[in-house]
Amino acid sequence: MADNSKGGEFLAGFILGGLIGAAIGLLLAPQPGEETRAQLRERGIEIKARAEEMSAEARRKAEEAQERSKVVLEEQKARLQEAIEEGKEAATEKKEELLAKLEEEKGKRKAKA
Repeated sequence: MADNSKGGEFLAGFILGGLIGAAIGLLLAPQPGEETRAQLRERGIEIKARAEEMSAEARRKAEEAQERSKVVLEEQKARLQEAIEEGKEAATEKKEELLAKLEEEKGKRKAKA
């Protein structure tokens, strides 16, 4: 899961860096101001659209991760409940075994006496 996050962060940084580089290139390019402003406006719209797409994708991945964690949590809860039941059964069996041994020892002592 962490690998996916790092890949997404790298891709987002790569895209953002490219867009910033393009904007700086536009500002430093020898062309009239009106053309530069129009290009910057277009790039701004593109950046906004990409940011919205990335935000939606991140939201979708977060929801998927949340659903997976719910499933895992339910599985762990079921395993824990099963382990508790097995522990109770084992404790009951051991108690009965010890009580039987105790009664046996009492019977032996009475026989000796």
